[in-house]
Amino acid sequence: MSARDLVTSVEALALLTVAFLPLERLFPARRQPVLRPRIGTDLLFFLGQYLLWTSPVVAALVYVHRHVDALPLASVRAAVAALPIGVQLVLAILVSDVAIYWMHRASHHFELLWRFHRVHHTSEHLDWLAAHREHPLDNLATRLTENLPLIVLGVPLPALAGFAAFRGLWALFIHSNCALDPGPLRYLLGAPRLHHAHHAVEHGGRVNFANLSPLMDLAFGTYRDPRVFPARYGLGTPVEHAYVVQLLEPLVPARAAERARVTLRRGRAALIAKAPPRPEAEPARGDAPAR
Repeated sequence: MSARDLVTSVEALALLTVAFLPLERLFPARRQPVLRPRIGTDLLFFLGQYLLWTSPVVAALVYVHRHVDALPLASVRAAVAALPIGVQLVLAILVSDVAIYWMHRASHHFELLWRFHRVHHTSEHLDWLAAHREHPLDNLATRLTENLPLIVLGVPLPALAGFAAFRGLWALFIHSNCALDPGPLRYLLGAPRLHHAHHAVEHGGRVNFANLSPLMDLAFGTYRDPRVFPARYGLGTPVEHAYVVQLLEPLVPARAAERARVTLRRGRAALIAKAPPRPEAEPARGDAPAR
């Protein structure tokens, strides 16, 4: 990490704030302050992603691209290259969406995957910044899953980068605290309302798994449009929101993590109990003392 990396991250933060904050203030899905609770945690996830975790993910994708290129895929890639460019684009989006749909659904089903994906669902206030609350290993698995089919089909790295940038911006939009609805296009591209339902406590992450197109949810029976935004987000259970805790907790056994959470809560309660009472304010000069 260099000073230039930090400057670039701050510039990205400023640019995205300028892009999304007006949308969230003009068309709010829910009334919440800009400096809402836990924004510090999500800001750390944003900076961590830009300063620490993006480079390893890109390196992993380049590594996979090189090794997949060595596989005997010439006939597959030739068949894809022979298709009209529009068909190639639709095919690429379709296979990528199928892959990430099932990976996302598996992340809610299998305990090992859920331990890392759970971090993303600890957000209790959604906006564009909360989209960055993602464990680095969960982020790596997602990026590999959605890009591997494209690599196999022979999509070049510059096109992969452009497609990833579009997916990233759209992910920020569907997490944003914005009530804008693309109308009938929501069946093709999704909308904030649909993804907010995925984060709702009431649905428990059982609906709207699609990363981009809700066509996957429609096809596999997990589409849900509640028509309104949820009242509550998150897991519905107490959560430790500290950035370091959220990074480390998935790496330790579940029972050990629960014991650590209980110990932490008890320690906080003990500190609060031992804290000296706040002194009462002295009466102003000329006032009678309280009886």
